[in-house]
Amino acid sequence: MHKQGKLVIFSAPSGSGKTTIVKHLASTIPSLGYSISACTRPRRGRTEENGKDYYFMNKEEFEQKIRNEEFVEWEQVYSGAYYGTLKSEIQRIWDLDKHVIFDVDVVGGLRIKEFYGENALAIFVKVSSVDELRKRLLKRQTETDASLETRLAKAEYEMSFENRFDVVLLNEDLEATLEKATQIVKDFIGK
Repeated sequence: MHKQGKLVIFSAPSGSGKTTIVKHLASTIPSLGYSISACTRPRRGRTEENGKDYYFMNKEEFEQKIRNEEFVEWEQVYSGAYYGTLKSEIQRIWDLDKHVIFDVDVVGGLRIKEFYGENALAIFVKVSSVDELRKRLLKRQTETDASLETRLAKAEYEMSFENRFDVVLLNEDLEATLEKATQIVKDFIGK
């Protein structure tokens, strides 16, 4: 008999602060286990580790797992670059007697919610405006002009899905947002 826990999904356009929120929750709520995504992109530098940052695999391996229906959600972000969530990863966390927390894009988040229904809480993290996102992404200094425009166009598209999430969390003041996120998650997993 496989164990089953709950799932807490955080989705947001790039630059909204979802990764910061998820890392905070995963490190402060002991009953949460962070879901590691699978991807086909190469590791960045020497710091990324297989099984810790991502499950790195080649395109053929990933496509075989798609055919075997091993993913709860997957996406081809651009030609040949796949990202996804393995069903075995969710089970791995449940087997540790933990609930799963996800940091996943908007479409992937909605797919996970659809798959697990009432057992999952889908939270959309938003900022006040696209201008605010632009400021945050510029502050990171990781974007070229072209990649910034691409991310902002994608962000505008992703913002249109906001009303399909269970909870919308406005991230203006990080401390207040972390407090609110902690309360929402504790209430949900305590149910």
